Amino acid sequence: MRERLDCAVLLTRCTVEWVAPFLGQHAGGRLHLHALDSAVDITNEGASAVLGGSAMVLRRYDACLLPVWPASLSWARMSLSQGISRLRTPVIALARELTTAGLYDLHELGMADFVRDPFCGHEARMRIERLLDGQRVRGLVPGGAHHVAEAAVDRSRYNDDPILKQVCANILEHDGPELEAYATAAALRCSTSRESFGESKRKVVDCFERAYITAALSRHGGNIAMAARSSQKHRRAFWALMRKHDIDAEPFRAKAASMVHTHRDCAASSKTPRLPYHVARVGFNGSRTAARGGRAP
Repeated sequence: MRERLDCAVLLTRCTVEWVAPFLGQHAGGRLHLHALDSAVDITNEGASAVLGGSAMVLRRYDACLLPVWPASLSWARMSLSQGISRLRTPVIALARELTTAGLYDLHELGMADFVRDPFCGHEARMRIERLLDGQRVRGLVPGGAHHVAEAAVDRSRYNDDPILKQVCANILEHDGPELEAYATAAALRCSTSRESFGESKRKVVDCFERAYITAALSRHGGNIAMAARSSQKHRRAFWALMRKHDIDAEPFRAKAASMVHTHRDCAASSKTPRLPYHVARVGFNGSRTAARGGRAP
């Protein structure tokens, strides 16, 4: 556990009165709450962009505390919707008089956690520590899996992400723990999106299946039986996945055949050419040798 945690507090004019007394030190000086600039007037145009616009400033803090109560709930929803994709600092709601439905909406929009009013410094510190531990674990995910999981949420990045393509291209090289870490990171990230559980799961599973089947066919030159056997799947089940993702084995066979022909051509060109019979019969001194290796006359 860290000796000191610094948490920024994004104040609004309608929450500053009941939040200001919480600023300062808590948990024996191990948690410090700092006001982030001046209080935001949520009635002003562009107020919902303040959270996302503070992304760089918030990187200096361990977490961001966002006070929310019924009067500012709509503003909090808009702020998270517009700015959560730009933030690298976890956002925690300081909830006052909010219903379960309101907290659920904030969580769906990317709120990492929440604490309730009256504020408890020890509880807040433990929740922040838990979030930071989760970030450190996700930072250890190998092969760019965490980056792939982040890309899975944004549809515009999901299909064209270069790291996603790199991981999928080498998916057969990953072992069990790496694939498990990829699935865990993807699930954690997708859980903060607006998409349903079924839709998020379908995207992750489809991407994995398509990459795995493609890599298996490529490795075995389009031989479906061998690819299915190496994948430890029944041939019919493997064939069903190929049809599901519209994958044809013929291009892999053609590529394998082309590589074989290229290899043979290179091997043939690298061999030392045979000398004509009448030349081979002539020794280096110009004399003719015997037909079966005898001495020169």
